[in-house]
Amino acid sequence: MGLSLPDAIQENMTSSYADILQRIGAALEAARAVFSRFTPGAIETEYKIGHDPVTEADRAVDAVLRDNLLRDGEGWLSEETADNPARLDKARVWIVDPLDGTREFVQGIPEFCVSIGFAENGRPVAGGIYNPATQETFIGAIDTGVLYNGQPARASQRTGIDGALILASRSEVKRGEWKQFQDGPFKVQAMGSVAYKLALVSAGLADVTFTLTPKNEWDVVAGVALVRSAGGFVGTLEKADLIANRRDPLLSGLLASGPFLKDGLLTLVEPYVRVSERAR
Repeated sequence: MGLSLPDAIQENMTSSYADILQRIGAALEAARAVFSRFTPGAIETEYKIGHDPVTEADRAVDAVLRDNLLRDGEGWLSEETADNPARLDKARVWIVDPLDGTREFVQGIPEFCVSIGFAENGRPVAGGIYNPATQETFIGAIDTGVLYNGQPARASQRTGIDGALILASRSEVKRGEWKQFQDGPFKVQAMGSVAYKLALVSAGLADVTFTLTPKNEWDVVAGVALVRSAGGFVGTLEKADLIANRRDPLLSGLLASGPFLKDGLLTLVEPYVRVSERAR
């Protein structure tokens, strides 16, 4: 993009979260530098309990995010940092995934990203997402809108689900969890990284994304903030607003779309939603 990210923020965004957006911009720039040291598809991988992959890049990006984002009095929730329940007492909390889509990163598939979310009193209000493989940057706050590669963007204005582009989880498709949606009057495209999918929806580059399986807050809070900032719809499977910084960060699932697709999306998924008692 023509402007550096901090300059683009300065030029295009007037926000009560200006300091937060500047920090997000600096953190994404720092993450960009870290990723330049690694080659997707050619990196050593370890596996956590539960067989989720983790790499040196995950940990290195986590460190630079923390350095650039966190200030005294703020909370921190990251996939790659041991959780500290002190965050529950903080009004302002960073909720980040240093590398969402690690499986794709390990395989060299260009569908992974850095995901930075900021919540205030449980409400996702600002976010930044950067895909190092495609050089795409999404950043925004609820009072200012979203920049996609430095230019103002908004969620899809499509009014009907027919013909819509719906982004599906690559792993969910592989497990057969999208079979009931494959023959609908819309296009389903499998893709890694739920954060990246939400970012694409926020910029109007896709119409809908949803997951009916559990996701953690660090997977989605940045994307939720971006979709809302871009004027889009986001909802939980319980048909409620997403509340962030909960003691248990596991969510039952998530729905996101352009603003005029809410009813069509809810109608589409209603027969297949199974919300567990734990999620309630």
